Amino acid sequence: MDIKMKLVFFGIDLILPLCIGYACRYQSVIKDHVFNKMILNNILVVYPILSFLSFWILPLTSDLMWLPVIGIMIGLVPGLIAYFVAERKYTEDADRGSYVMSAILSNLGTIGGLCVFLIYGETGYAYQQLIVLFQYILMFMFCYPLAQYYYQRSHGGEKVKRISVFSILFSRNQLAVVGILLGGVLQAFGVPRPHELDGVASIFVHLGAWTALLPVGYSMDFAKMRGHYHELLDLSVIKFLATPLVIYLFSQFVIADEIMRNSLLILACCPAAVNAVIIARLYKLNINICVAAFIVTTALFIFVVYPALFFLLSHWGI
Repeated sequence: MDIKMKLVFFGIDLILPLCIGYACRYQSVIKDHVFNKMILNNILVVYPILSFLSFWILPLTSDLMWLPVIGIMIGLVPGLIAYFVAERKYTEDADRGSYVMSAILSNLGTIGGLCVFLIYGETGYAYQQLIVLFQYILMFMFCYPLAQYYYQRSHGGEKVKRISVFSILFSRNQLAVVGILLGGVLQAFGVPRPHELDGVASIFVHLGAWTALLPVGYSMDFAKMRGHYHELLDLSVIKFLATPLVIYLFSQFVIADEIMRNSLLILACCPAAVNAVIIARLYKLNINICVAAFIVTTALFIFVVYPALFFLLSHWGI
């Protein structure tokens, strides 16, 4: 795929579904449940198939051992910085918690996967899937308890219902992990992937981008977040400058594969995730800060950060 076609797909698969999804807010034919089914379709069908196909052809190298470490770092580095910033910046613990959640969680699954795929194809996408797996672990094992901590601070020690670890780890939402394992087993045993499947992954990447981003566009309410936009410029510095710098410098020392290093750089630059909104809603934090963080960082990523990365990595590498 040449550079012009990659730019076309960037607009078609990333910007267009967000715009169409937002436009759907002003019609009454397509209801909320349709967008919910799109999200479920990604979890149960698209992501498991993509994980399986990508890992089937992923070479198993020693560099892969560092991906769990870096996957956790992509969340913890901005989270640690944001923790100290939030303590000084906000007086309400609910606001602090929302700010920190938005820093820790990035949109690696949809935006990160598409952006890595456009430059590095299925190999980059497979690396992204491993990073997503460990951010998922970070989200449930670290972000949920941290959000509960902020909730209890803001409510004077009041308890909130705990989430079962078993229900998190053993649910249908984990089907992508099954795809990773099956693809990795076939690769380890040297089973070649049929050439007939070569174009299937590309189809599912584009399908997954649309069915993930249409609901996101539909859920955006700019009016409610207007008062928080100016507060999030420092979060953009954390996510787009500080975190990528730390991740890239660290990966330079421990990873030899240039495609893996550059894929990690793209993922380290990803904007805030919608999952932060889910956690904020669950633990009664400030939802508007999380949604505003998603909108501000996503807009900056689409129109400034990723175009710069695209041309740097496509033309010169780093």
